[in-house]
Formats: sequence, structure tokens, C-alpha cells
Amino acid sequence: MTPTLPFGEILEAADHLPQDEQEELVAISRRRLAQAARQRVAADVQEARREFSAGRCSPAAVDELMREIRNAGGEKVSGTFSMP
Repeated sequence: MTPTLPFGEILEAADHLPQDEQEELVAISRRRLAQAARQRVAADVQEARREFSAGRCSPAAVDELMREIRNAGGEKVSGTFSMP
């Protein structure tokens, strides 16, 4: 496993890079963050499809879903899907 550097050291090292390399570092970081977000969404979609296929989802209106999300307080919401 690669050792983790303290955040402050990383910032300090980035400050010593030329401006064009700092800009490239920011661009690379943004692309990596976007890719990680896409991977999380894809994993969530796969899990939702498995839950749906297993019959663990039930129809719900949008207002019901929103109420459940607000009440979950950051916890995972149970398997429901919205009906048009």
C-alpha cells in the first residue's frame, strides 16, 4: 500500500510546481473526481437493478420518495422506484 502524505505537504509540494503544471494537476484531479463519481453512480444503478430484479422494490410517488429521503438523514433509502 502506498503511504499517505499529509494534505498540507501535498499543498506545499503543489505550490512549488510551475503554474502550467499546477493547472494540469487541478485538471487531472477534477477528471479523477468525476470518474470516481461516475463509478459510484454506476455501482448504485447496478445495485438498484439487482434489488428490482429480486423484487425488493415497490412503486412509490415522488412525494413519498422525497419524504423518505428527508427522513433517512443520510442513511440508505429502501428499494423504491417512482411511477410516472
